[in-house]
Amino acid sequence: MTEANGQNDNPDKTAEAAEPVVSKPQVSKPYVMPDDPEPNSVEALTKEVADARDKMLRTLAEMENLRKRTQKEVADARTYGVSKFAGDIVDIADNLQRAIDAVPADAKAAADPGLKALLEGVELTERSLLNTLEKHGVKKIDPTGEKFDPNFHQAMYEVPDASVPAGTVVQVVQAGYTIGERVLRPALVGVSKGGAKAAPASE
Repeated sequence: MTEANGQNDNPDKTAEAAEPVVSKPQVSKPYVMPDDPEPNSVEALTKEVADARDKMLRTLAEMENLRKRTQKEVADARTYGVSKFAGDIVDIADNLQRAIDAVPADAKAAADPGLKALLEGVELTERSLLNTLEKHGVKKIDPTGEKFDPNFHQAMYEVPDASVPAGTVVQVVQAGYTIGERVLRPALVGVSKGGAKAAPASE
């Protein structure tokens, strides 16, 4: 039977409805490392490490080779960059030498002071030019008496001469020049023939 004031005749249900509902916090389970990792995973990681190390070593080697090539190219450019200019300058040295050779020795001895001063000036100019070329790595080749070397000499004719071994340079028509380790211009020479063969170079 319901009371007149309208209250619920079931106090327990009323008390339950009046209590607030509190949600319980969710607690995550701690992560536990497996005792033994999978063998396939270890092999894959080992292979990745080995590949990464190999790539790193290859990259370092390539960078070192690039550095060496760059250094060589810079050195070659510094040494051989003036090759064309030097080739033109040695022509001037040739003309100075021809001017000196054009005056016979007896004419030089009997020349008046003015002519002697002129000849001395030409000779001084030639020596100064050759010294300047040598400072920049250009050297004159005078192979008289040496064994003919096709890498540095160009044979123009043969000279019958049994007093020297065959293949010896006995005359120099035009001097040669080198720049660094390269031939700027080969020497034009006359080579002996008829004599004994030149002895091979000792090891």
